[in-house]
Amino acid sequence: MTTQDPWTVEKAAETYGIHGWSNNYFEISEVGEVTVKLPHGDTTQSIALMDIITGLHERGMGSPVLLRFRDIIAARITRIHTCFRAAMKRYHYTGTYRGVFPIKVNQQQQVIEEISRVGAGFHHGLEAGSKAELMIALAYLQDEQSLLICNGYKDEEFIDLALWGQRLGMNVVLVIEMLGELELIIKRAQLMGIKPVLGLRAKLSSRASGKWNDSGGDRSVFGLSAHDMIQVVDRLREVDMLGCLHMLHFHLGSQIPNITDIRTAVAEAARVYIDLAREGATLGILDIGGGLAVDYDGSHSNFSCSRNYGLDEYASDIIETLLPLLEDANIQHPDIVSESGRALVAHSSVLVFDILDATRFECHDAPSLDKSDKNLPQSLVDLYDVYTELSPRRLQEFYNDALYYRDQLRSDFNHGMVSLRQRALGEQFFWATLTRIQTELLKLDRVPEDLKEFSAQLGDIYYGNFSVFQSLPDHWAIEQVFPVMPLHRLNEEPTRLVTLSDITCDCDGVIDRFIDQHDVARSLPLHTLHPDKPYMLGVFLVGAYQETLGDLHNLFGDTNIAAVHLDEDGSLDYTNEVQGDTVADVVSYVEYEPKELAARIRVKAETAVRKKVFSASDRRTLIEAYAHSLRGYTYFEREL
Repeated sequence: MTTQDPWTVEKAAETYGIHGWSNNYFEISEVGEVTVKLPHGDTTQSIALMDIITGLHERGMGSPVLLRFRDIIAARITRIHTCFRAAMKRYHYTGTYRGVFPIKVNQQQQVIEEISRVGAGFHHGLEAGSKAELMIALAYLQDEQSLLICNGYKDEEFIDLALWGQRLGMNVVLVIEMLGELELIIKRAQLMGIKPVLGLRAKLSSRASGKWNDSGGDRSVFGLSAHDMIQVVDRLREVDMLGCLHMLHFHLGSQIPNITDIRTAVAEAARVYIDLAREGATLGILDIGGGLAVDYDGSHSNFSCSRNYGLDEYASDIIETLLPLLEDANIQHPDIVSESGRALVAHSSVLVFDILDATRFECHDAPSLDKSDKNLPQSLVDLYDVYTELSPRRLQEFYNDALYYRDQLRSDFNHGMVSLRQRALGEQFFWATLTRIQTELLKLDRVPEDLKEFSAQLGDIYYGNFSVFQSLPDHWAIEQVFPVMPLHRLNEEPTRLVTLSDITCDCDGVIDRFIDQHDVARSLPLHTLHPDKPYMLGVFLVGAYQETLGDLHNLFGDTNIAAVHLDEDGSLDYTNEVQGDTVADVVSYVEYEPKELAARIRVKAETAVRKKVFSASDRRTLIEAYAHSLRGYTYFEREL
């Protein structure tokens, strides 16, 4: 992993693609550190993430830590409203834009509080898909003009809470997603004497590409078919509640990479909206759901982890698609609602962790072999011959031979024909052969197709102080890629190709898929570790879904959290520091009582004293250490 030209921070930016995915919120400084650009009035201020980490260490908070940037959330809300307003003005669209944030994307209190605070200035509301989320929205939504859209399964209690919100003066919309909900909503509204504000979720035939495309199409779980929607209209007309139907809603998915799919769905939804209006529904709101994608890999393409459009184009294309259809039908322009969650909060959070150790697989030198020894197994001799006779003109052939004879050696070992020492020697020859092949590949202008993934086999494993399952569940579960890069030393050339392992005891606890301009890379360029010097990495764009979806694999709990933002005078303010889960916290989540665990240890220690295995002072030391560990962080702790 070396280049001929001098290394620069510009090359570092290209290597890690920061200009493609950062949306200008992150950059690399001249001294080789990642900085965050926080909006401050009409300007921005750059702050090194390493300086933030140092400040946290001085305050007693170690890594891993999740950094939240409130100012980025505010900037994203401002940006989406600005883009829609500009598009509506440009096309003379008479409706307004009214966004809502789906609480499921990030239910954390700090996030919802910030969105409610900033959103009040734009009448930006919340979307709730469960009873618990509805209760959060009822408590936190500050602006009476902001929409509170209620999706998901609704029992009697859910419906009553939504109707009570309407009684409080809040702008609540109950979305009918299944026919079975209709009669219950009618019944509860009549009992409470309320004319509810209703919406319909349409099950469009349009589907989108990408990982989350099951939200659209005939087989989507939620939504009403054309026949279902007509049944709802007829029933509402029967009970004199058709005037309560104010909104049409559809949802294609949370990450739609291709703008053409969005335009197609909007056009279909417009046709449904027009015909519902002709049926006598009051309407006035078209909710286009989520789908505004995040460009995780920075490729600006229609890959599932990217998008081939920007926010300006997104807003313009929606207005441009709707306008002629509405004009031709002589239908008043509805207010447009989007449930963009991923695009609002993904950039606002960064997971930071340190590297604890590394394993390297390359071998530059191997010992000689005395082939005259008649006791040598043939598979070991064959591996030695491959190593010593390697030719740059036949790299593929020698690579295939090395694999074959390595596997033969292992088979012979399993059958008792090869000793452990002989196997170890043969594996030295194998890795030395692969190291020589790698050296020759670096000299080639064109690498053979079958050897393009070769470097990943020689890549190091760096062990990070984090849990994939807790902090990056989408990487493990659905192979989502996130930008990963060092936070410092970016003015030095990275010379190691690496996969990352977490500290769980699970082979799935790895990051082995990384962003790349053309495909998914299987290794990440990183620097050689320096003894006794921390090496800090950041995983970016993790503000959407990752926190709440995380699980307790190996009982690694929530990480430390620190929210930072700029004060009015431009100084950095650490707010809402939240200590990560202690061992006592996580064992209680799985039905253990920490006090009982401590009591059991006391009994065992006292028994050991009676058996004269322990002294009384040993008992005290063990009990104090056990109690201290219960209060400690679930991750590797360094002295700060």
